[in-house]
Amino acid sequence: MGFNEMQILGLDVCKDTIVGDEMIRGISGGQKKRVTTGEMIVGPTKTLFMDEISTGLDSSTTYQIVKCLQQVVHLTEATVFMSLLQPPPETFELFDDVVLISESQIVYQGPREYVVEFFESCGFRCPQRKGIADFLQEVTSRKDQEQYWADGSRPYRYIPVTEFVEKFKRFHVGLRLENELSIPYDKSRSHKAALVFDRYSVSKQELLRANFDKEWLLIKRNSFVYVFKTVQIFIVAIITATLFLRTHMHTRTEQDGTIFVGALLFTMICNTFNGFSELSMTIQRLPVFYKQRDLLFHPPWAFTLPTFLLRLPISLLETVVWMCTTYYTIGFAPEPSR
Repeated sequence: MGFNEMQILGLDVCKDTIVGDEMIRGISGGQKKRVTTGEMIVGPTKTLFMDEISTGLDSSTTYQIVKCLQQVVHLTEATVFMSLLQPPPETFELFDDVVLISESQIVYQGPREYVVEFFESCGFRCPQRKGIADFLQEVTSRKDQEQYWADGSRPYRYIPVTEFVEKFKRFHVGLRLENELSIPYDKSRSHKAALVFDRYSVSKQELLRANFDKEWLLIKRNSFVYVFKTVQIFIVAIITATLFLRTHMHTRTEQDGTIFVGALLFTMICNTFNGFSELSMTIQRLPVFYKQRDLLFHPPWAFTLPTFLLRLPISLLETVVWMCTTYYTIGFAPEPSR
């Protein structure tokens, strides 16, 4: 995710903070929601179904997120179906279409600018200082409907949801929607790129470069772990050198050879267990890897290859530190021919 997108989502203040889980305290709940939103935006999906993403967010942040999604929809021709909990008027104005559902029935589905006109045709008017979103929630409610009655030519009566549905079918938006749905779609008019046969929307080279950048960033953030591992193996190497000191190592009998084999085995075990500290870090990353793999963010090899290649120099460095400390002090053969 670029820095501009992070600013839009309000994540620039926590860009170097771990997300966290039940055991590790990280970013707040609202920031986690925005991280998920940003992750889905940069993914390959062109249709997003978002349920109450504003929960726990202030109105300003909600407006910024919806504004960002509106730009994504208009620029990339994506589709976003979103439900919000009591959106402020400025956020409601960002939507192109509105779907109003009440008692499991679609009361209105169409352009946002005609929704107030539809209810005015039914005899209800939205007050000037009333938010349209709140008006739409209350106008279909038996308890709150009467306050919006504006037809002075006849007394108020409760209009049930089923009657609203029937009126919408005769409204010009409903008629146009019915006409569009009644005509079978001509597949010959489809865009050539409407059917995508590539599993990933980004080239393999870009996916590999992005994963390399991500792994390098993680290595820099966890640099303390790698420095500590190197210092740790150096200390253990000094202890090992004193244990198998060459002044007591002989090459006369098979028993002497067994001691050298023991030194080699101990070397292998120490170098193996020195890498176990990264095991927990790898396990913690698996849920994120599985999610991104299943959502076709990248193929598994694009994740594995940078992890292997970038950690190879670190493993070689640790091995060289061990070798330089122990090889000659233990008394292994120094000649290249041996």
